[in-house]
Amino acid sequence: MSKMNQRIYRLSLTGLFAAMSYVVFTFLQFKITLPGGDATSIHLGNAVCVLGALLLGGLYGGLGGAIGMTIGDLFDPVYVVYAPKTFLLKLCIGLITGLLAHRIGRINESTDQKHILTWTIIAAVGGLLFNVIFDPLVGYYYKLLILGKPAAELALAWNIASTSINAVTSAIVSVIIYLPLRNALVRSGLFAKIC
Repeated sequence: MSKMNQRIYRLSLTGLFAAMSYVVFTFLQFKITLPGGDATSIHLGNAVCVLGALLLGGLYGGLGGAIGMTIGDLFDPVYVVYAPKTFLLKLCIGLITGLLAHRIGRINESTDQKHILTWTIIAAVGGLLFNVIFDPLVGYYYKLLILGKPAAELALAWNIASTSINAVTSAIVSVIIYLPLRNALVRSGLFAKIC
């Protein structure tokens, strides 16, 4: 496959992952309304972002997750003001996951299932650990400094809890889905087109 065709193929798959992350984030979330009209949610949108980064690489996978969840924020009156923060943080999840999986762990170049499993777990945990730390932290300062919300402290504890739950469930789900999906793509000959 030529470089141009491969790029078009990856962009198409990025759009698919954006659509999947939007659907999972928007329609399969458990929203928790907080005092003051704010909210947080339990969702698996981050799992789609990590899965995209594992399959497509950090940039394309991160963009897919970032675009999908940002669109989800833009269509939700409670989350609309958080869309820029969402885009940045979800892109970073993808970039970190991709860096660990592909640049350091080189999972696309390996056929050793134990090596692939180990680096898939490390990459998923690394990308989502970033989110566990920075989503509540950036969210706190975003609410306090940019939005001027005095209830930023109240939302912080809820955001830490929901982000932690999201990270654990997303790491498990993304790894469980990635391994059999990768094997199916390798058997069908489609894996080489993605890489």
